[in-house]
Amino acid sequence: MNTAHKSELKGVAGATALLSVYFGVVSFISGPAFAAEQFYRFWYFILGLSLGFGVQIGLYSYLKAAIRQKASRGVLAVSGTTSTAAMISCCAHYLANILPVIGTAGIVSIIGQYQIEFFWAGLAFNIAGIIYIGRQVIKFRQT
Repeated sequence: MNTAHKSELKGVAGATALLSVYFGVVSFISGPAFAAEQFYRFWYFILGLSLGFGVQIGLYSYLKAAIRQKASRGVLAVSGTTSTAAMISCCAHYLANILPVIGTAGIVSIIGQYQIEFFWAGLAFNIAGIIYIGRQVIKFRQT
């Protein structure tokens, strides 16, 4: 199996893992029916975040395998964390049901209030990460 094919498989696995985290966390907090309803409502954000993360995983994996040295893990970590946080934020305000701490309830309500903005921020970080890692791949291939 060549490097490109392995990288593609890792990208698909990354996107699938991010979706699994979304469904796992939201199902744990509010139940599987609610997770499905939220996915149906925000599918374009959730899939966009997952696919963007998967592309970054694939590009990073390809670059790492191709040059056999450390690439920028920080971009991938920040973008992946932001993507996960944005996807989970769509339902995080329901944490107030299981976390009756007043301070936590205030934070959760703010997250719920700005859920769409979190989605957009996650997508922006995804795009930035793809551009950055993509440029690194292009630089490597030109040398």
